[in-house]
Amino acid sequence: MTISNPHPMRRTRPGWLLAALLSFATALAPPIAAEKKTLKVATVSPAGSAWMKVLDEAVKEVTAATEGRIAIKVYPGGSMGDDATVLRRMRHGQLQGGLLTAAVFNTIYKDIQVYNLPMAFRSFAEVDAVRETLDPLLLAGLKEAGFESFGIAEVGMAYAMSKLPVRQVADGRRAKVWTPQGDVAAARALDAFGIKPIPQPVADVLTGLQTGLLDTVTVPPVAAVPLLWHTQLKYIVDLPLMYIYGLFVVSERALRGVSEADLAALRRIMGAAVREADRLNRADHSKAWAALGKQGIKTITPTPPEVADWRRHAAAASASWVAEDIIGTDIYNALTARLAELRGEGTSPAPAAG
Repeated sequence: MTISNPHPMRRTRPGWLLAALLSFATALAPPIAAEKKTLKVATVSPAGSAWMKVLDEAVKEVTAATEGRIAIKVYPGGSMGDDATVLRRMRHGQLQGGLLTAAVFNTIYKDIQVYNLPMAFRSFAEVDAVRETLDPLLLAGLKEAGFESFGIAEVGMAYAMSKLPVRQVADGRRAKVWTPQGDVAAARALDAFGIKPIPQPVADVLTGLQTGLLDTVTVPPVAAVPLLWHTQLKYIVDLPLMYIYGLFVVSERALRGVSEADLAALRRIMGAAVREADRLNRADHSKAWAALGKQGIKTITPTPPEVADWRRHAAAASASWVAEDIIGTDIYNALTARLAELRGEGTSPAPAAG
C-alpha cells in the first residue's frame, strides 16, 4: 500500500539556501567595533631621560598605527613604585606593563637573570656576541611565563663607586654597600665576595649616601649620573662587575582581544624603540664616564693580581647561583660555552644543583 505525503507542500530547505540566508543577514548587520585597549605602563626611568623620549615617540606611533585602538599611558620616575611594586600591580591588573630590570623576574622566570652573573662579561664585544645567541631564547622563555616582551635594553656595565677607595675584595668587605631591595641574585653575589649588603629601594639610595647609611654602590655610570648618586661619591673602580639591563614587558593577558594587525604594529614599533634605547645607552657610556671625571671622581685601576682575586670570587658566586637554582643549569652552560668560544678557552659544566 502506498502512503501519500499528508503535507505535499512542505519541503526541507537545502543547506545552501540556509547558508545563503545567514550570509545575507550577516552582511546587513552592523560591523563589530574593534576592541580598544589602554595599556598603563610604569618605569623608574625619569621623565625627560633619553629612554623616556624614545618611549614617548613610540607611544604616539602606536596610537597612530592602530588608529587609537591601542593607547599607552606611561608613568615615569617611579611614580607607581619600584620594579617589584610595578610587577605586583601588573599581576593584579592595576598596570599592564613596565620597563623592568631582569632581577625582578627572579621568581617568575629565573633564567632571564643570566646576564647578571657577576663579572660574566669582560667587554661590550662579548656582551653583543652572547646576546645575539641568547636573547631570542630568553624572550621566548619570558613569553611562556605570560609576558609579551619587546626586547632587552642595555643599561650598562656596573662598576663599584664609593666614598672611600676600593681596590681589593677586602676593601669591599669594610664598605657599606647598597643592593636593590628584593634582588636575591645580587645579595648572593655579594655574599660570595664576603660583603654584607644593605638592601634599599632605588628611591632611597641618594638619601642613604647623603646620610652615611651607604658609602658604596655598584651601578652603571649611565644610571648613576641621572640619579645624581655620583654627586655623593669620590671613586670608581675600573672593573666591570655586572651587566645591567632592562626589559619592556606587557602582560599577555592585557593583549587579549587585540587584532593580529594591531598586535603586529605594537611589536614592530615598540621593538624598534627598545633597540634604539639599547643603542643610546651604549653610546652614552663614554659621556657618563666624562661626567664622572668632571665631578672629580677618581678612577682606581686594580692590579692584575687584584683583578684575578675579584674574578675568583665572581666564579664562586656564579657557581652558587646555579647550585641554589637562582638560574638554570642549561642557560648557564649556554652562556659559559659561548664565552669560552669567544675567548678560545675550554668549558666546564655547571655545578650540580643541590
